[in-house]
Amino acid sequence: MENYRPTKAIVDLQAIRDNIKNLRQYLPNSTSVIAVVKADGYGHGVLEVARTAIEAGSIMLAVATLEEAVHLRDCGITADILVMGPSPVVVAEKAAALGIHITVSDAEWLRQAVPKIGSGFSLKVHVKIDTGMGRIGLRDEKSLNDIVDVIQGTSAFSLEGAFTHFACADEEDPKKSEIQFKRFMDLVAAFPERPRLVHASNSAAALLYPEYALDAVRFGISMYGIPPSRYVETKLPFQLKRAFTLQTELAYVKLLEKGSGVGYGGTYETEQSEWIGTLPIGYADGLKRGLRNQEILIAGERMPIVGSICMDQCMVKLPRELPVGEKVTLIGREGNEEIQMEEWADRLGRFPTKSQLQLQDVFREYIIPRMDKIILFRLSTNDHII
Repeated sequence: MENYRPTKAIVDLQAIRDNIKNLRQYLPNSTSVIAVVKADGYGHGVLEVARTAIEAGSIMLAVATLEEAVHLRDCGITADILVMGPSPVVVAEKAAALGIHITVSDAEWLRQAVPKIGSGFSLKVHVKIDTGMGRIGLRDEKSLNDIVDVIQGTSAFSLEGAFTHFACADEEDPKKSEIQFKRFMDLVAAFPERPRLVHASNSAAALLYPEYALDAVRFGISMYGIPPSRYVETKLPFQLKRAFTLQTELAYVKLLEKGSGVGYGGTYETEQSEWIGTLPIGYADGLKRGLRNQEILIAGERMPIVGSICMDQCMVKLPRELPVGEKVTLIGREGNEEIQMEEWADRLGRFPTKSQLQLQDVFREYIIPRMDKIILFRLSTNDHII
């Protein structure tokens, strides 16, 4: 397929490699890295990210759904894959056949799964323990014992791991995380035999609390170079390298006289003669209308988007005449200036006190929807273009 449109999302795979390498050097030698590649690798391209993470030394990939795991298998990924979210019982046969690890939280699920697992297969399971997130997972020793009883009573299952998830590890106060960790370790101690892979830390905990590292940490949003919160950003043990850049170019430039309207509804009106540039990117590409007045970078200078953002185009106010074809950076660095993903998130009002949630929302809602149409796709040594 030939591609001509200049709008593209560029992912620096070397940045992902470096983030994993630096985390591994920071953590105890006995701790492994599980690379979280759910939601199309947080919008970065799941297959390329998965391959890169494995090459960088990650022992396992983590996704949210069986569909994501099967897609990786279909693309030739043979590494261990953990489905972290809840799965219907019907997935047991497929997961067992493909060697995919499944999260379980109650004994009844296991009982119903036994007859669905094919002869000669064993379903690899990780027991999820809810220590304070309130999402999924068992909460008491009785429930844990029931699960262990079922697993020990059949050859249909292989107990591979146990894990929990911190709810507030990206916040300044460590008390809630301390309580969660203690609850988790108390229940881990209740296993008759400790599971092979015990893991608790997400990106925030992995970066702030190496004492919680255990057998493995799950490296999610920070694998892509983004701090989980503003607080974590001030406490980073090493520099995170951002992997994502969104670029386009000036497609048209013109001089408008004073009092000219720009865009649908004429929501911007020139106060004097102004140079206006048109960019070939709009809300169909994820540039939501709420990003009006958001600044972009041209030659290292910030310039604002003006007028209503159209479906496939938007307009920017230029400080002077600039040539058609000039590179434009919407997310990323140019010279000494940088526009970070957080800036978009803040402008869109995405959970202003929770940067991790902001960024995941922006990736899923504003970047991912038209990734398959952001035209260019290429692999090179250090990056790929979606």
